[in-house]
Amino acid sequence: MDLQVIVGAGPVGRATARLLADRGDRVRIISRRGGGPDHPGIERVAADAGDPNRLVEVTAGAAVVYNCVNPAYHRWATDWPPIAASLLTAAERHRAVLATVSNLYGYGPVDAPMTEQTPIRPAGVKGQVRARMWQDAQAAHQAGRIRTTEVRGSDYLGADAQTIFTRLVVPKVLAGRQALVPADLDAPHSWTYVGDVARTLVAVATDERAWGRAWHVPSQPPESIRGLADRLVELAGVRPARLATMPAPVLWLGGLFDPTVRELRETAYQFRRPFVLDSSAATAAFGIEPTPLATALRETAGLPPVTGD
Repeated sequence: MDLQVIVGAGPVGRATARLLADRGDRVRIISRRGGGPDHPGIERVAADAGDPNRLVEVTAGAAVVYNCVNPAYHRWATDWPPIAASLLTAAERHRAVLATVSNLYGYGPVDAPMTEQTPIRPAGVKGQVRARMWQDAQAAHQAGRIRTTEVRGSDYLGADAQTIFTRLVVPKVLAGRQALVPADLDAPHSWTYVGDVARTLVAVATDERAWGRAWHVPSQPPESIRGLADRLVELAGVRPARLATMPAPVLWLGGLFDPTVRELRETAYQFRRPFVLDSSAATAAFGIEPTPLATALRETAGLPPVTGD
């Protein structure tokens, strides 16, 4: 039985590990602290993904290496390059498929729904980092050194997802308090469920038709932050949501004390205008339909699942 190795034990890494283990694969999940799901079919290993020698060692025998790493938001420029280089080295050494989880930052500000053919025009450092990672992997693929693919999703919904909505809106709505959000509350925005990222990642990693290109994770039609909050109110049975747009100076001041908040300045355009993902290509190619929004929201808020969502 082929070994499937997941690097990164965040929400997507854990979901991918469980998905593979539940279908009977041999699974190893690697993270700095050796974390991951408590599952009899999952081996957990502690290793620094930025150390190429160690990563080559712990990925030995892998048929697929899944890049689900997510360094601290404010450290992407310093932490990602050595990790990405180590992953390329490990994939090449073991002749494993490298399947990477990415995002939409590389496209920069756009005026139309993003497809896989949207030009890569990053507007900031974080987008440049992700764009360079894909360009390096694609170059290695084209040179015959590795086989690679990448999946891109929008802001996540699901257990432990860390986004503006999950951090600033969900707790306030559930507590009946006002939420201040650095966004246009009524701009259409795409949301991607963590479980669908895992499903898409596994599908493209094991289908040679998917290699050599990027794919968008199947996601539900866009919904504004206000609309999403209203849906949460209905599901949770709480008082109507009270939302207000956070003034730009407040966000700027917050960045003086919190490095993660400071990094939001660079990607503010994603929430100040329509930010829409077209994921029809992956649905057509692999038959993956996005999880119902109600199901994703229930998991996000820690509400019990309901049959039929």
